[in-house]
Amino acid sequence: MASKKIIAICQSGGEFETEKDGCLSYKGGDAHAIDIDDHMKFNEFKVEVAEMFNISANGMSIKYFLPGNKKTLITVSNDKDLNRMVKFHGDSSTVDIYIFIEDTVSPDMSNMPASRSSRTTLSETVVPVDDPLDVSIIPLDGPLEVVDNANQVDEHMEITTDVSPYLAMVAPNDEKHAKGAQQWQNTITGVGQRFSSVHEFRESLRKYAIAHQFAFRYKKNDSHRVTVKCKAEGCPWRIHASRLSTTQLICIKKMNPTHICEGAVATTGHQATRSWVASIIKEKLKVFPNYKPKDIVNDIKQEYGIQLNYFQAWRGKEIAKEQLQGSYKEAYSQLPFFCDKIMEANPGSLATYTTKEDSSFHRLFVSFHASLYGFQQGCRPLIFLDSIPLKSKYPGTLLVGTAADADDCVFPVAFSVVDTESDENWHWFLLQLKSVLSTSCPITFIADREKGLKNSIAGIFSGSFHGYCLRYLTEQLLRDLKGQFSHEVKKLMIEDLYSAAYASKPEGFQSCIESIRSISTEAYNWIIQSEPQNWANSYFQGARYNHLTSNFGELFYSWASDADDLPITQMVDVIRGKIMELVVTRRAASDQWLTRLTPSKEEKLETESQQAHSLQVLLSSGSTCEVHGESIEVVDIDRWDCSCKGWQLTGIPCCHAIAVIMGIGRSVYDYCSRYFTTESYRLTYSESIHPIPNVDFPALKGSELMVTVTPPPTRRPPGRPTTKRYGSQDIVKRQLQCSRCKGLGHNKSTCKESS
Repeated sequence: MASKKIIAICQSGGEFETEKDGCLSYKGGDAHAIDIDDHMKFNEFKVEVAEMFNISANGMSIKYFLPGNKKTLITVSNDKDLNRMVKFHGDSSTVDIYIFIEDTVSPDMSNMPASRSSRTTLSETVVPVDDPLDVSIIPLDGPLEVVDNANQVDEHMEITTDVSPYLAMVAPNDEKHAKGAQQWQNTITGVGQRFSSVHEFRESLRKYAIAHQFAFRYKKNDSHRVTVKCKAEGCPWRIHASRLSTTQLICIKKMNPTHICEGAVATTGHQATRSWVASIIKEKLKVFPNYKPKDIVNDIKQEYGIQLNYFQAWRGKEIAKEQLQGSYKEAYSQLPFFCDKIMEANPGSLATYTTKEDSSFHRLFVSFHASLYGFQQGCRPLIFLDSIPLKSKYPGTLLVGTAADADDCVFPVAFSVVDTESDENWHWFLLQLKSVLSTSCPITFIADREKGLKNSIAGIFSGSFHGYCLRYLTEQLLRDLKGQFSHEVKKLMIEDLYSAAYASKPEGFQSCIESIRSISTEAYNWIIQSEPQNWANSYFQGARYNHLTSNFGELFYSWASDADDLPITQMVDVIRGKIMELVVTRRAASDQWLTRLTPSKEEKLETESQQAHSLQVLLSSGSTCEVHGESIEVVDIDRWDCSCKGWQLTGIPCCHAIAVIMGIGRSVYDYCSRYFTTESYRLTYSESIHPIPNVDFPALKGSELMVTVTPPPTRRPPGRPTTKRYGSQDIVKRQLQCSRCKGLGHNKSTCKESS
């Protein structure tokens, strides 16, 4: 009997793409033709193919499609398989054969414990559609048995032509097939398919179920075997995979690919675990860190046909963030090494931390040499203290010390991450700051008057001045007055309070608080007892340069809001990078300045100079002059003093002083504070902050671990954290007023008065 000959068109180097109808199409690669017949031996055929493509015969697999089916690839692994392939294509003169070059799969080195739980964790390995496929089709009428030898699978499984390939099962219609899920229709291909770990198999199975819109449940599920059946009652779909002996590879040993159920309803998220959601959104979250849970819900519904609830999306995002950012817990353990690296990369800096008795994190202080040098060489002796709540996995507070540069922009001096804002932590922060500041000049601190700061500032920085932050002062006033005043009345009182604080003379201060007394005697008494000598310009003994609030500049707050949900080491490094970028940017900008003063101070000086032209100066033989304008002021040139107090408060000559300086033929620049010069600005930004080398943290053992740092004992409560607006806010919130009775605290719908 004459043998049947056909032409085998062998293709390699391309990849499969899944069409809309689920069929696979091969794109790219090279093709060669071989004459084969039903007497050819498999090893001969394999050697000839290997020689054609110049590859190893032992490192490839050979597959083909059954006639009329472009969805299921069949593996040729022995003489019988090759003979069947020729017979199946007896009515055709050609057969398309696809050559896959197999990679050696390394054993799974994960430490994932054996578990019979139906929950799975995220696998970083995703099986693409075009991976090498090991598929055999088996009869479905026999019982499922576990086969422990891979060779037995190839030698004893018989192909039957009366069984439909498993991808031709009852599937959802096209509109149920969301675009994103189509790529997973072939993640499970059939008996003989291998996976590098049981974890990878579970993840591939989950994606396959999502793509085909059905739910499953585990019958067996541990580290070396998995048996799964369709969740629908009576549906025969079933799959079993187990570990190949002496390897970590997982192989599908049995599979019944037939579904008689209609699958799960597409609107359920049963198979969408939090880990699966994390794996889907991780790449997008890397590009869009503010990816919102509601957008995640919408995108997954559109792309994969799965309806998540908000909590699933939120938890998936949290898991993805931790996978991208690293472990919060490990970040605390890396603090000792991290602090050493900061000081090693930036000599002269201080990075130190403390722990509690149980080794849990307590506080961290960081101040870079460039910040310390810039503050001491170019900034006014003025430091603003404020705090920012952190919304990390382990809650805490960021304590911040900033200064004002020569152009009145915020300049970071030091910051600290603490477990909570307390008198003790503020005291510790100021102790660390004192240890790195070598200036003997008295420093003015603008800060809250609460939280023990008053005693700590006076005790640690002897001879310094404490200016109460006006914003905190007004908030305290409104809390103490409670709800007895309308929004408009409170607004008027706050305006008068600010006017009193900025007034340069005692009579101006008194006039403003008298206005408050006409509204409320209680508010007036509160203000008198609030120590105006610590917040009113007319009584303050230190130099504040007209800065009355501690939330000076919004820059640091925006940095914190961008980084405060990161692990602690990454958060600190993000802030370091922001400061480094700030220094470089401002240094480059100042190189273009040609003026003696910084731009904002030049503008201030020009404004005062224009007003000086209309003033009349009465010169005397001494240093004191009388200046006439809307008021009569006395200027002492030698003491840099004007009775209007504008010169002393700002450091820039007022219009009265400028009129005198111009009258005696001197330069007004000689009477400006050195802290406002371009030279001082450049000194502030003259030193650089260096990156921390991106090296692996050492794995210390035994006695090498001098200090162990663990996370704080209190974690953030479950659910979405509340967000806080950083920086300045409206001081007065509008109070509800009834349009019927004009009363406060309710509207007409809840008004108890009869109409």
